[in-house]
Order: sequence, then structure tokens, then C-alpha cells
Amino acid sequence: QVRLVESGGGLVQAGGSLRLSCAASGSIFSINGMAWYRQAPGKQRELVADITSGGTSNYADSVKGRFTISRDNAKNTVYLQMNSLKPEDTAVYYCNAYIISWRRGDYWGQGTQVTVSS
Repeated sequence: QVRLVESGGGLVQAGGSLRLSCAASGSIFSINGMAWYRQAPGKQRELVADITSGGTSNYADSVKGRFTISRDNAKNTVYLQMNSLKPEDTAVYYCNAYIISWRRGDYWGQGTQVTVSS
């Protein structure tokens, strides 16, 4: 069974930094794209950043220049380095990956809370 487990969320003051990690485990043949999404209270889930297996990344306009997505293919892990955090970054952050396993498709982590105080 494939699982995605996030870590690294927490409470930080505005201007601070956090690093999220998401590790995939289980019977994995390969992983294509990996991504981070977030969902703030009362809002729809939105894409924050994604990265291909080759390392090409893409960012939401709201986080460009502040967040950096990276991955370690040997560890089946994706990271999100978040700098210059703002109160509007407060949300539950979810890891997503398209995984080739016995079941091919999108997998989601359980989410990790990020709270930025002003």
C-alpha cells in the first residue's frame, strides 16, 4: 500500500521560514510529478508548486520568489522550503504525487498545518 506522509508544519511568525517534507512509501515502481497544495479555511484547495521527475518546477504567483520545491528521487521525497512567510500563507498543506504502483494514479498525504502569525 502506498502512503504519503508529510512533516514540518507548525506555527511561525511572519517573515519566518519552514521546510515541509513528504515521503512516499510502499510498493512504488516510479513517481512522476509531485506537488504541494494548500487549503485555507473557507477556501478551495489550490496548487502551490509542482515538480516533474526531471526537476522542472512551477509555482503559484503568490509564492514565487519565496517558496522552493525540490525532490530527492532516491528517497521518494519532495520538499517545500518556505521563506518570508505571510499570514495569508496559513493553511493546511497537502502533498500530492502521481505514482506508478499496483494502482496507478494520484495519491495524497494527510495534510500538515502551517500557521503564520502577524
